[in-house]
Amino acid sequence: MDGRLIFLGTGTSMGVPTLGCTCPVCTSADPRDFRRRPSVMLRWKDAADNDVERIVVIDTGPDFRFQALDQKLRRLDAVFYTHGHADHILGLDDLRPLSFAVAREGGQIPLYAAADTIAILERIYDYTFAPDATYPTRARVKLEPLAETTAVHGVEFQRVPILHGTMEISGFRFGNTAYLTDASTIPESSFALLEGLEHLVLPALRHKPHPSHATVQQAVAWAERIGARHTWLTHIAHELGHEQTNTMLPDTVRMAYDGLELPIDLSSTGSAR
Repeated sequence: MDGRLIFLGTGTSMGVPTLGCTCPVCTSADPRDFRRRPSVMLRWKDAADNDVERIVVIDTGPDFRFQALDQKLRRLDAVFYTHGHADHILGLDDLRPLSFAVAREGGQIPLYAAADTIAILERIYDYTFAPDATYPTRARVKLEPLAETTAVHGVEFQRVPILHGTMEISGFRFGNTAYLTDASTIPESSFALLEGLEHLVLPALRHKPHPSHATVQQAVAWAERIGARHTWLTHIAHELGHEQTNTMLPDTVRMAYDGLELPIDLSSTGSAR
């Protein structure tokens, strides 16, 4: 099944440009150095009705409204959350207008998240999820526990556990592609879920070590071990200029950028089980 992966945002939690900063990357004229908070979107044609396009987003950060406007989003089939930090969840309320059309058809947009992330979302968005919520224009969404594998309109999303500092968060594999963000460690057991990839997305914050994020050097080492045909770096801070960093990378590893689109195969995970 053919699909497309679109990078909605490739920046770190503070985005690039970073507020108050006048460094060369924050003042760069290269549009690839402009990075919104991290998120990706998948699009594919429904297997049963080729006239229907299915759309799934991974993470809705503070920039989601602008990202959705850029993509001219009119509807959404599901959202997957990697974890409950602000740069990944604070755009949830912007799902409201997208959810109203689904509600008119008697449905809700499913939001798939691990139990700790669900608890955070329920607390922050109490006016949406509380059993007695009465806010009339609240988002018509429903929280769904994240399973090891979740099917959305014929596409399987396989959870890939990774560590963000000491916190376990969720990466995802779909077809021949895997998306990992915010990782500082990939557990040994998760490497088996990342075999046979065409496209691999990895986080690479900067060159200087960080306690809860991978460096460029770590990401390149993971890329070499996993052996995907193409590896794309995301969750990038303002210490890394796009073109300058690309010149330092192996041929199979490149910096992603906001708006980058990749053709992907969503047919099956093909991973070890």
